[in-house]
Amino acid sequence: MDDVLPGRLFCLAENRLPNEIGLRVGPWRRAQAGMRGRIVMRRMIPLVWRMACRFIVVFAITAIVAMVFPQPLLTIDSGPVQADALVVLGGGSTDRPDQAVALFDAGDAKHLVVSGIGDCWRNAQRLKDKGVPAENITVESRSFTTLENAQFSVPLLRQMRARRVIIVTSWYHSRRALACFEHVAPDLQFFSRPSYLGFAYESWHRENTLSFLTFEYVKIAGYWVWHGVSPFPVAD
Repeated sequence: MDDVLPGRLFCLAENRLPNEIGLRVGPWRRAQAGMRGRIVMRRMIPLVWRMACRFIVVFAITAIVAMVFPQPLLTIDSGPVQADALVVLGGGSTDRPDQAVALFDAGDAKHLVVSGIGDCWRNAQRLKDKGVPAENITVESRSFTTLENAQFSVPLLRQMRARRVIIVTSWYHSRRALACFEHVAPDLQFFSRPSYLGFAYESWHRENTLSFLTFEYVKIAGYWVWHGVSPFPVAD
């Protein structure tokens, strides 16, 4: 006991911290805190690494499933339905207006809105060439994006007093297209009757389907994050 400092004895006897009796313990405390921090870091690094690896594996599996089985993930088809109007979205080739003509001939809708800057005139002419009367066609020529298709077409639909509306687009675009219209006009009832060009695996290379799929997944995520457009359809 002779070699224990009196200050230390006082500290122990009084059950007081060294800094409470005026001892200089700043460096000791900092060293202790640094050691504690290094221990925590050594324990955290393996945990963070395991979580990162799991995330990468889950992301990779999800991406593979999304690209191998896009049809059930991206396609929404409401099946045969009667509506007040039909909206044909721009893009694709002639498959979208041709699908609209088939629905028109089947009596599913009698008024057609052709939406999308540039493509609208081509698609409107295609409808006329296929026998749709010009008085049954309304052109919306301001929209650049799918969301704008909805924003600029909905006022036209309201002027027609349309309550039930069919959306015609490509199968891989049908989920986002339907989501955009439901987002813009939740009081109207929308249905999806897409074109199936490039649906079969053997036609993917010819129709450049893989490229469209890649961009579509990116756009779905972007619309959800930036515009709040949920890719999940509104329940009836």
